Formats: sequence, C-alpha cells, structure tokens
Amino acid sequence: MSPLKPAAHTLSISVFVFVLASVSIMEGVQRYLENVEPRTAALFTSAACMIGTVVVLLQKGYTQREAKAKIQKAQNRRTDSLQRAEHAVLQYNKSHPETDSALILTLSLSELTKKLQEGSLNPEEVFYSYMEKTLDLNKDLNCCTGILLESFDQMKTLDSNRKGLLYGVPVSIKENYGYKNSESSCGVVINLDHPAKKDSVLVEVLKKQGAIPFVKTNIPQALLNYECSNPIFGQTLNPHNPLKTSGGSSGGEGALIGGGGSLLGMGSDIGGSIRLPASFCGICGFKPTPGRLSTQGLSSIYRGQKSMPSCAGPMARDVDSLALCMQALLCDHMFSLDPTVPPVPFNVQIYQSSKRLRIGYLESDGYTQPSPSMARSVREVKALLEAAGHTLVPYCHLNLEYVLAELVVKGILADGATTLLQKLEGSPVDPSLRAQIVPYALPIWLKKTLSFLLKPFSTRASVVLGGLCGVGSIQDLWKQHAAVEDYIQETIAEWRKCNIDALLCPVTGPAYNHLFCGKLSSAASYTLIFNLLQCPAGVVPVSTVTAEDEEELKHYKGVYQDQWDKLFKQAVCGGEGLPVGVQCVTLPWQDELCLRLMKEVEQLVKQSKA
Repeated sequence: MSPLKPAAHTLSISVFVFVLASVSIMEGVQRYLENVEPRTAALFTSAACMIGTVVVLLQKGYTQREAKAKIQKAQNRRTDSLQRAEHAVLQYNKSHPETDSALILTLSLSELTKKLQEGSLNPEEVFYSYMEKTLDLNKDLNCCTGILLESFDQMKTLDSNRKGLLYGVPVSIKENYGYKNSESSCGVVINLDHPAKKDSVLVEVLKKQGAIPFVKTNIPQALLNYECSNPIFGQTLNPHNPLKTSGGSSGGEGALIGGGGSLLGMGSDIGGSIRLPASFCGICGFKPTPGRLSTQGLSSIYRGQKSMPSCAGPMARDVDSLALCMQALLCDHMFSLDPTVPPVPFNVQIYQSSKRLRIGYLESDGYTQPSPSMARSVREVKALLEAAGHTLVPYCHLNLEYVLAELVVKGILADGATTLLQKLEGSPVDPSLRAQIVPYALPIWLKKTLSFLLKPFSTRASVVLGGLCGVGSIQDLWKQHAAVEDYIQETIAEWRKCNIDALLCPVTGPAYNHLFCGKLSSAASYTLIFNLLQCPAGVVPVSTVTAEDEEELKHYKGVYQDQWDKLFKQAVCGGEGLPVGVQCVTLPWQDELCLRLMKEVEQLVKQSKA
C-alpha cells in the first residue's frame, strides 16, 4: 500500500484535511470554514481527524519497510564510493606531493584546457585536485549522490581523446543523467536498483571530447521542486549559507560548482531547474532551446509530456565555460548518436559578435513582485548595457496569469498529477515536497469545488488549483497543445512588434530559507514562462543582497497581497551577502545570441566593480 494512495482515494472529508495542511491555499480555506455553520465545521474536523488517523496507520506497512531497505542500500553504495575515492586521493597525494591543487582550483575552464592541451598540466593532477575538493565539500553541503568510480579507470585511456575540446576536464553530472552501471533514481524509491545499461548520449559525447564525468549530484524528490532534498540522499545546503537552499532541481550541481568542487557540470531544466540553482548559488547556468542538445538517456518522471519540454544544459562559473561546453557537445558525434537533434554546430561568430542590440527588459513580470535585490540587479544591468551602446525598451509578458495556470500548470500536470503520484508510491514523501503535492492528491471534483470557493480570497490559488485538475480528455490535450503553439506565435509577434533581439529580466532570488520552495511554485514564474515559450535562457550572477535590500524587503507587499506573497517575503529574508543574478533570453534557436548577451552582462558587471 502506497503512502499516497489512501490520500488520493479516501473520503472527500479526509482529503479536505490534507488541503488544510497545504500552506499555499490554507488562508482561503480557513476563511471559508470561518463563515460556515460551527456544527458543520466541527463535523469536518472530527471526521477528518478520525480518517486521518486511519491513513497514518495504513502508511506503516510492508512497503515502507521495503523502501527503507532500498534507501539503505543506495546510501551504502554512496558511502562506499566516497570512501574508495577518499582512499585513492590519499594514495595519490602521498605519491605526488608536488601537485599544486590550490592553483589548479583557481583556473578558469579556458585557462585549464589551455594548460592541459599544451602539457603544462596533466589530467591526473587536475582530476585528483577536483576529486579531493569535491569530497571535502560534500561533507559540508551533501551535494553528491555518488562518485563515478569508473572515472579512475578512464584516466588510463584518456590520451585517445587528447584532441577533444574538454580534454582532461573533470565534469560533474546531475543524478538523472544515464551513466553505465549507475542509478538515476530522480529521488524516488521506485527507480532504485535499476542501474543504467549504457551511458546517456551527452555522457558519451563528453567522454569523446576528453572530459571525465566523475561525480553525480543531488536532486529534489521527483525533480519537480526547487528545494534540493529527497528521502534517499537527504538535503543539499547552499554553499554561501547553510540555512538556505541550493535550489533545484539541479541543486547538487549548483552547490558543488558554487562551492568550487567542480568547474563544469551538466543539469536539466523543465521550469527553471538549471537557472534557479544558478541564481541561488551564484554561478552561471544555461537552458538551451529544447532539442538543441540530446536528452537520450536522461531519466524523467514525466516522460511524454510535451507542453513544457525538459532541456539538458551546462552550469559553470563563467559564461565562456558554458559556451565552450555547448561548442564541445554540438559536434558530429552527438548528431550521429542522436539523429533527432538538428545537426547545427555552435556558431562562434555570433557568440563573439559586438553588434549593438535592442533589448527588452522588465523589472517585474506582474505576477510575482520581485525581491528588492532582483529588481535592483535588473536596473543596474540595464544602465550598464545602455552605457555600452545598446538600446533598452520596456517589455511585458502577454496574459501571464492565464498562461501560468492554463498552459504551464496544465501542461506539466496534464494528467492531474497521476503519473507523479504513481512514481511516489512506496516512497516516504520528503518534507520539502509535502506542501506541494497535497493538492495534487485531491479528487478532481474537490479541486474544482475548492477552486470556486477560493476565488474571493485568493485569485491565484483558485486559478492554479483549477489548473491542477489536468486537461481531461485527449481532445482537450490537443487543444492545450494548440493553445501553447498559439501563445508562442503571439509572443514572437510581440517581440517583432517591439523590434527586440533579446530580453533582460529578473530570476527568482536570493536563495530561499529551507522548506519554502514546495509552498512557492508561484515564484518560479520568472523561469517557467521560458520553458513554455521554448526560448533559450541563461542566468548570470551580477550582485549580492545588500543591507538596503533587506530593509526595503520589510515593506514588501506583493502583487496580489495573498498568502503566496507573504510566503515569498519570508522565504528570501535574511539574504544579505547572498548572490543575485539576472536572466537573459532570446527567441528559439538563438542560443549563441543568448550566450553572447550573457557574456556581455558578465563583462560589464566585472568592469563596473574594477
């Protein structure tokens, strides 16, 4: 018996209690109960408590014991890989005391690849330097799900790929990347004990380019959350402040790179899963156009979902590293391994162009009021770009409230979250995910009823809860796909009307306090929209939260002044000193132009601080 099945199929009154537990819609439901007859409210409460007790008892069955055993096995495998790697590092350091690891760890990717190609550094000393740093960092941040021990053997045959663009570069990969004989659990028990039979396409290409995938990094349970925690491998902490989350779903990557344990990593993004951890951890992250990079061999909870396609993409300390990674991956080897990917190599000329651009910008998307540091960062970068000769014009999204509920929520959860709940069967639910999935388990009729009841109290919660009902029929799914296509075309027309080449906008930040992400999917509006639009988008760190930002946050009200706005203020408070980024966006297939704008923002910010 699954811990979720009782919640999904018991009497409606018991489910009503689960709704009360959901902070995101609690305010409206509480107001509703205050206005009904006291006897009715009492009946709801007593019946719900009784049935809730039964649900708890049903959860404690054989499945949970089996899940605990599987989790323990996975944790033992991780511990074993970490210990064996530590032993190998210790042996290497004893026999190579001359290795200057401190210097190696300060080199940028471009500097490192140059030294490796010319032979002034050898791959072995680079590999062991990063391995040692990763092992140390993991003790503090819990960012790794296991060392890829085959990487030690790969060192012996590395010279056969000496001409590769990433020759000798240790690369970290997100846990859902297929790597032969390694598991991709996506944080759910049902996926354990199923190691990959072969490498994913991108792992194969990385190896062909001379890179060494050496570690897998942590993820949220089921990947649909931006708090990096799951019941198998635990909670990953932010490298700048352990009281904050590293973001997700590529949160292990964000923490490892942000802490200096990796200089290049591979993540994936379905609603901000590369960009949010990049923002929270103060690094660069790039979500390409869907289909630009192969996703063959990447595990997903929602395979077959088409409205919000997932994308693989790089994460690194600087934009040049992202561009070099894209150049390395967009090669004949990848096009051959996955013929569904358009054989379009990286256009270096566009990336290096100095042409003046006409850039749209927005400080707020009108749905989630940005934190003071988010808005300030956009204003500061806008001024720098204008001073550099670019033209900046105001821009706003089309009909965002409708789009987020009807196209984004109904796109990702078109089945009413049935697939997600099935994947969680047999798994303990991570604390970071509980508030988020409570409404998912409600029967459709109750979601619709509560959506109606919440309208007077919380417009956003009402609309989103309606979206969680899914699309209904196959015919409605086709209509939803058509509506997404129409919205993309309407947005392209709007860009052309504004005559803009690219867009500058905020990215959610700074890093949240723990356990807020599951309650605040609304605040991902800044990233979700570009997955729907299938636009390449990237994040560049540009500033840090100031004392003035924190003081201004005290007066934060939000756009709707509802429970979600109150929660957002609580989530980002206490962020002084944390990194803040901006987001750069272009139209589909203009990935190189997006990276070019990101690079210019990075350079201008660096010059302004010199």
